[in-house]
Amino acid sequence: MHSCKEGYVKELKGSTILQSPMLDVDSDGRPSPIARLSQTASLKRGSSFQSGRNDSWKYKTPPQAEFVEKLTKVVVSQLPNFWKLWISYVNGSLFSETAEKSGQMEKYRKNAKQKPNDFKKMIQEVMQCLVKLIRGALLPSTLGQEDVMIYGGWGSKAELSGPWLAHVVQTIRHTYESLMALEIPNDILQSIQDLILELRETCVKVTLQHTAEEVKKLADKEDWMVDNEGLTTLPSQFEQSVTQALQSLKSVIECKPAEASIFQHQKTQDRVCTLCINIIQAFISTLEYLSNKPEGDVDTMHVSADISSPDLFGSLNEEPTISSEKKLLIVLSNCNYLERHTLINIADHFEKHGFQGIENITKASTESLKELDQSLFEKFIESKADPIVGSLEPGIYAGYFDWKDCLTPTGVRNYLKEALASMIAVHAEVFSISKQLVPRVMSRIVEAVGEELCRLMQCVSSFSRNGALQARLEICALKDAVSIYLTDEIRSTFDQALDAIPQLSNGSDKK
Repeated sequence: MHSCKEGYVKELKGSTILQSPMLDVDSDGRPSPIARLSQTASLKRGSSFQSGRNDSWKYKTPPQAEFVEKLTKVVVSQLPNFWKLWISYVNGSLFSETAEKSGQMEKYRKNAKQKPNDFKKMIQEVMQCLVKLIRGALLPSTLGQEDVMIYGGWGSKAELSGPWLAHVVQTIRHTYESLMALEIPNDILQSIQDLILELRETCVKVTLQHTAEEVKKLADKEDWMVDNEGLTTLPSQFEQSVTQALQSLKSVIECKPAEASIFQHQKTQDRVCTLCINIIQAFISTLEYLSNKPEGDVDTMHVSADISSPDLFGSLNEEPTISSEKKLLIVLSNCNYLERHTLINIADHFEKHGFQGIENITKASTESLKELDQSLFEKFIESKADPIVGSLEPGIYAGYFDWKDCLTPTGVRNYLKEALASMIAVHAEVFSISKQLVPRVMSRIVEAVGEELCRLMQCVSSFSRNGALQARLEICALKDAVSIYLTDEIRSTFDQALDAIPQLSNGSDKK
């Protein structure tokens, strides 16, 4: 077993020989018996991991994974012979075949009965060596400094990926099953079960960490192409990344006979819960990054437009620059879908795979998402509402207009028509990306315009009869035009504005 490790460690530390360690070539050019056994087992058990010939499997397999394969084959191929020899020794069948005198046979039998603990200790030493050699290759931090010197030596080799750790878990499970079949006492094999549990936990941890890193890279795949629901492919790519990771962990999370759940301890539950939250936070951070990405970075991208709708962003034959406002809208639309669908789906996937603390994962993720959503929404509203609100006061008082001295009204003035036209443009822009966002955006725009008009009306010192008529006409016209976006709060604002204007007493004025 130690020779097996030394062969791999030496090769890692500078050998450029491609042939596998332990492939000891005999004088007739054939591999040694152990090497032949290993090759056969790799072919049988590793078939799903290899493409074509066994050689390609050997070169692509990480050294630690290949080492565990070889090491367990050494044990499984050798130990049963010693175990059977021991059984024959204890039950006397070995002596009945070899002893010449019955007296001598009784002496051997008596001797054998006094030494069961000696053999048990030998088996335990083999198990201990097996477990520590595997720990030295895969979990060196779980060994003491002295044991690392004996059983480690792999250097700062990068840890195995999730899929390879899952493969190693399966390899050690097969070994455990083979040893169980010999009816070796459970207490001797417990250290292997402990090792399997730790490797399962490590596999889950590594896979979830890797998934978070992969999710961060999704920003590079954003093409800003939106579908009919105002979504890019990013939310579905994110969900797919999570489901693929969980699917790869399915066999690791499921408990084999005599195995404990990896979620049995609260500490592990909390750790896994944090890693799951980190994956979702990574995607939320990706959305935030995309919403702030400079325009120059996306000048070759474009938003898909419905052929039947007016082309609001230039000719379809060109690829216009995505404005920062449009990016905000697209990310907001993705956030909206994430909250209503994706997070719920992901929570279901976690639950289906036996993860604990789903409520905590969902709560923490939803809070982060809402924070980003609100921040981006305020940013978008500010960019769209401020110009409209800012144009009201100069528009009202253009041409030295005075509420105390104005002509008989003939209709609403241009400033209001321009404000409505600007609001229609915002509506069109939002509608072109996401119909769901329209009411939310327009209500806030209308609210901002209503509050500014209310402030302006309350600042007027006095109105003439014509001034009161003009002011009421314009506020009522605006209120009617935006009626479908009025909330109770906005209605109250419009009422306050009307209360600041003298009442109309003349019937024809009211008409």
